Amino acid sequence: MTYTVALTGGIGSGKSTVAEAFSRLGVNVIDADVIARQVVEPGTPALKAIAERFGSQILTPEGVLNRRALRERVFAHPDDKHWLNALLHPLIQQETQRQIEKATSPYVLWVVPLFVENRLFDKADRVLVVDVTPETQIFRTMQRDNVTREHAEHIIAAQASRDARLAAANDVIDNNGAPDAIASDVARLHAHYLQYARQAVLQEKS
Repeated sequence: MTYTVALTGGIGSGKSTVAEAFSRLGVNVIDADVIARQVVEPGTPALKAIAERFGSQILTPEGVLNRRALRERVFAHPDDKHWLNALLHPLIQQETQRQIEKATSPYVLWVVPLFVENRLFDKADRVLVVDVTPETQIFRTMQRDNVTREHAEHIIAAQASRDARLAAANDVIDNNGAPDAIASDVARLHAHYLQYARQAVLQEKS
């Protein structure tokens, strides 16, 4: 079993920036958001099931999933959200496991924004939280997604609290500063994770 470090954080925290820094050090990065898009690509059974339940208006003219329309639908209808989660979560988990098993680096970085919300604590050997203040989250989300402050606050309120994420963390990267300031933190943690991965291999063999 490949040693797995889960990377999580709220919206606007800079998870992608941190993940890229680990990737540059040769770490295989497995992104839950990327996998979530892959399992509903055109031609997949999951997309066919979604279209059958919600109708063709849930697709773009090109036959691609209209994510905004789907988000609005499940936000307004809890039963639909439950159905969608029951469909997608096993597929996402299956593909995640497949990618972890294919990994060639000593450990993998599993980027999973909803790690705390979905209570995936038993799926990772270690948890790394990218932490920023709520005000930083709001500012970055407004800039990146071109949304109002109210919209950004609404998204943050729907996610796990900052305290809940920090309570789940083994390690924390403070990303309130400039993006290049995290390089030293990533290098330090990378050295630790290589050591933990080696120890895990030795324990398996003993």
